[in-house]
Amino acid sequence: MQRKVISILVQNHAGVLARVSSLFGRRGFNIDSLTVSATNDPGISRITVVVHDDEKVLDQIMKQTQRLEETCNIFRLENEKSLLRELLLVRVAANAHNRGELREIADIYKARIIDMAPASMAIELTGEPEKIDAFLTMLGHYNVLELCRTGITAMARGDGSKHIHTEKGV
Repeated sequence: MQRKVISILVQNHAGVLARVSSLFGRRGFNIDSLTVSATNDPGISRITVVVHDDEKVLDQIMKQTQRLEETCNIFRLENEKSLLRELLLVRVAANAHNRGELREIADIYKARIIDMAPASMAIELTGEPEKIDAFLTMLGHYNVLELCRTGITAMARGDGSKHIHTEKGV
């Protein structure tokens, strides 16, 4: 099944994230990633949900999510027409023998070394999920001590005017 990215603009009210995520959970959808972020309007937040599941059921959940009082707008983001980004923080065991190799890998992927310790280094990488996956594959031969990924955050390419919130239903 293909990755599906859903962007939901919601009123910034307490409990709205729980209501949205429970709709997916009640239908048995496994959420691959879920991010919530501020928008240019302090009263509106963007929820980005990534799933791999049945198209028909997803359309039904989107319709139910649209009916929530706090939902301002909901839309699918197609990979080719969207900006998808993720942040990775990874701590790798590092010593005099492998530090240079780790720096080279980081340079190739345009990652930043953000912390050095005698026995480890922390690396930050931002990019498309496929870039993050490829970077982690390259680190597969090293001892990864700690790792965290933010999950995908996304918006439409171009002016995105049809995805901007003005008022419910518009």
